Amino acid sequence: MAERLVYDDAYIRDILESVRTIAMVGASANEMRPSYFAMLYLQKKGYRIFPVNPRYAGSEILGERVWPDLRSLPEVPDMVQIFRRAEEVPPIVEEAIAIGARVVWMQLGVRHDEAARRAEAAGLRVVMDRCPKIEYGRLFGEIGWLGVNRGVLSAKRGRALQLIRRKGGLVR
Repeated sequence: MAERLVYDDAYIRDILESVRTIAMVGASANEMRPSYFAMLYLQKKGYRIFPVNPRYAGSEILGERVWPDLRSLPEVPDMVQIFRRAEEVPPIVEEAIAIGARVVWMQLGVRHDEAARRAEAAGLRVVMDRCPKIEYGRLFGEIGWLGVNRGVLSAKRGRALQLIRRKGGLVR
């Protein structure tokens, strides 16, 4: 069993303060997926997000063009955020090293120690099994556990209603 990951708050804070552009590998156009919420939140915090997903390449997610891979991006992102299974991490890390990214961030539940060692040996900073949305909220005084308030309410899987505030209450 792997040892528990512990990151100093100053390390995480420094990454979140120094990064301006993020390539989100595994970004989803499905607004019910965690990557969609994370992208929306990080955009609202001023980060430029490059969604990377070959399934959606050429289309848009939250106003940003989707790219098929890291090498296709129009500029080198400061950070590569990985929303993929752990076994898919090594080639993504190799691509992040090849394009010159400065940080590799593996999402909650994603950990690959060997790929992390490879990234660190190449000079990249690494965070595993953490969510930048949660860490941002925790470190910068926001309570972000409930997601992003988009005025959307749904109790049905994969289906959301857009609510509009009008005098006298909410309407769909």
